[in-house]
Amino acid sequence: MAVAVDSAKYLLDEILPVLKRIEEAFALVGIYYAGSVTVRVLWKVTKGVRVHFWSKLWKKDLVGKYGRWAVVTGSTDGIGKGYAKELAKNGMNIVLVSRSLGKLEKVAEEIAAEFGVETDVVQADFSLGRHVYDNIARHLKDKEIGILVNNVGTLITPRLFDKLTDDDIWTYVNVNVASVPAMTKLVLPGMLERKKGAIINISSGVAHFSLPYLQMYAATKSFVSSFTRAIDAEYYSSGITVQCIEPAGVSTNMNAFDERIHRPGFFTATPDRFATSAVATLGYSSCTSGYWTHGLQLSFLQLFPEWFIVMSFRYMVEFSQKKLK
Repeated sequence: MAVAVDSAKYLLDEILPVLKRIEEAFALVGIYYAGSVTVRVLWKVTKGVRVHFWSKLWKKDLVGKYGRWAVVTGSTDGIGKGYAKELAKNGMNIVLVSRSLGKLEKVAEEIAAEFGVETDVVQADFSLGRHVYDNIARHLKDKEIGILVNNVGTLITPRLFDKLTDDDIWTYVNVNVASVPAMTKLVLPGMLERKKGAIINISSGVAHFSLPYLQMYAATKSFVSSFTRAIDAEYYSSGITVQCIEPAGVSTNMNAFDERIHRPGFFTATPDRFATSAVATLGYSSCTSGYWTHGLQLSFLQLFPEWFIVMSFRYMVEFSQKKLK
């Protein structure tokens, strides 16, 4: 009996210090983790304040910093029109590129009358593919292109992939994907020669997720975000600013199919309000949501694993479609 007690005491004397060291190690890991989370949160908050609020305190000389002309694709409605107006408000001449000539001429007249800048219009249906860029290039020749806003995009109402037509697929590829590098290729040589300019690519917050029923839209926007980050890294020291904008809900015709997203509110900005906020972030962030409440939304969603976001979106779309039947 005495031997058993002595053995147990010996084991306790040996094990307790080990357990204590393990406890101390776990405590250090916990402190490190809590500290790293705190630092990341503080960094995000500080960066958000700088990008979305501090940036608005200073008036920008866009013409002096980037050049006299801005090119905006998909510029007759929504975010594109908002960008065109905001850049014109800052004194830039505007080249409007879109599909409908009637709408182009109307928006050009509005901008010229309201802001007293020069405007030019280019009719281009990006869904037709490669051959539309020759005409765009002719209009841009001899213009000092300071800012390019690659905004044109398409969004087909949510549906299963097998319900998309071949035309739907190629429209996504030509409009959402090919337009971005093709337009960048047109203006980049001139910017490199002048060693100044800005390329703004409008992606989407959904670029971070694989969304069922919007599989092509989310995938094409992932391309825009990835391409923009790569170009930004390649030309980091060239004097050219490359920026990716990843908005959430903006009240545009593109998302009119869902009133919850389309109706302006705290999380859904109007195009003009969004453009004012997004233009202010130029030079302050290479990749941003463009609007502070959108940044909050994305930060919140990124707390969850992607499978949860994917399944939640799937059930939300299926529930909405059942209600419509």
